[in-house]
Amino acid sequence: MENFVVSARKYRPTGFEEVVGQEHITTTLKNAIDNNKLAQALLFCGPRGVGKTTCARIVARLINGFEERAENNALNIFELDAASNNSVEDIRSLIDQVRYPPQFGKFKVYIIDEVHMLSNAAFNAFLKTLEEPPPYAIFILATTEKHKVIPTILSRCQIFDFNRIQISDIANHLKKIAKHEGIPAEDEALHLISQKADGALRDALSIFDLMVTYASGKGVTFKDTLSNLHILDYDYYFKVIDSLLSQNHTQPLLLFDEVLKKGFDGHNFIVGLSEHLRNLLVAQDVRTVMLMEVPESVKKKYAEQAQSASPSLLLTWLNIANQCDINYKGSKNQRLSAELALMKMAHVGHVLNVQNGAFADPALAGLKKKLV
Repeated sequence: MENFVVSARKYRPTGFEEVVGQEHITTTLKNAIDNNKLAQALLFCGPRGVGKTTCARIVARLINGFEERAENNALNIFELDAASNNSVEDIRSLIDQVRYPPQFGKFKVYIIDEVHMLSNAAFNAFLKTLEEPPPYAIFILATTEKHKVIPTILSRCQIFDFNRIQISDIANHLKKIAKHEGIPAEDEALHLISQKADGALRDALSIFDLMVTYASGKGVTFKDTLSNLHILDYDYYFKVIDSLLSQNHTQPLLLFDEVLKKGFDGHNFIVGLSEHLRNLLVAQDVRTVMLMEVPESVKKKYAEQAQSASPSLLLTWLNIANQCDINYKGSKNQRLSAELALMKMAHVGHVLNVQNGAFADPALAGLKKKLV
């Protein structure tokens, strides 16, 4: 237990080449350092777990020429958590430190995390130092909420916007770690973990550690990942669509009941169904297949099912599901809202046929004759 280190720390990048999914940031920073054109005030913005603090540490290390584990790092790199050190006194203390040149290396680097948490008074106290810092001082500010940073601070910084990391990039990174650790892992399971992480690599690594612990040496499987992360299997949606294509509302209702009995939220089911219908639409054209963020094996299933329904039918279903999603929280009988949406989908194809003049039902055909 004493020797265990979570993957997010164990595999924290030590160089720009190891940073995942932020090539536009790492290339710019590397060129700035190589050409001695690095600004003295940098602002790293972006969602949690995408590499802001990691890149800040790499910058601090490279401009001083330190090794990753060098003891001098502690003397030249100062990290301040603005969430708990957000007063004017904290900033004044930092400014007092800035006055003294570094004992080792060329630069003193100040990394201020969650900088948007500073009070307005603290921001104002920081302005002058940030605008005209000593030649040996570099300030790297990091925030998840750029809109909360006052404009006068923004105007004094070179701003770098970090992206959410693509699902495919996270999945590939997890695959490398699993291989390095000698842990068997199914591609579908790693893809599911990447989806659940919502673009944050740190979250993905935490989930991966959880699944490895659960597997206890047996390997990370898709089935176990579904169960532990409480995610609904793709197969449910494929079964629902197959039933809807046969204009049968009974089977979708039974499947929905099964989903609820397993403890899943009805709203999440409708949101997932909407996503499934969207994927079927994009699967109908080879040019848009790449827009689906699902494993390759699942893409083939989408491609097969997509051939069974017309774009107009899928779009109608998607509109019904979207309306149910919008109105779900305000409904007093939420289960009925979802069931009504499924029943509408089951029979909307029949209605479309009626509108197009294709009367399969004899009673409707007789009605048409009377109308004519």
